Amino acid sequence: MSAQRPPLPPFTEETARQKVQLAEDAWNTRDPQRVALAYTEDSEWRNRDVFLRGRDEIVAFLTDKWRRELGYRLRKELWAWTGDRIAVRFEYEYHDTAGRWFRAYGNENWEFDANGLMRKRYASINDLAITADERRVAR
Repeated sequence: MSAQRPPLPPFTEETARQKVQLAEDAWNTRDPQRVALAYTEDSEWRNRDVFLRGRDEIVAFLTDKWRRELGYRLRKELWAWTGDRIAVRFEYEYHDTAGRWFRAYGNENWEFDANGLMRKRYASINDLAITADERRVAR
């Protein structure tokens, strides 16, 4: 049996906001192992044009992501919720090894199991090159 990751569905506005904040906090650690613990063992992801299944693939993806996306900082905002699903909008900023800054915007649709682990994550993301002066996501 899987460990529980409260808050658990069905979500209220308060518990959905808590879940979103917990996700933001975890992703901002840039620790792939920690982040992956919020997902089911067989979690299904779509991240842009990449399709993943399971924690091992999630860890490998995030390890590579944060090797390339330096200074990564993320903000998430609750968009909608119902039962075992949450939708969020997000933006994050990072720079590459050449020092060029980028901001990524997007939406995610999440579905959770009864233990509060995310079993599906579908992310649509757009990127924008920015200057260091245009950064706005808190450091």
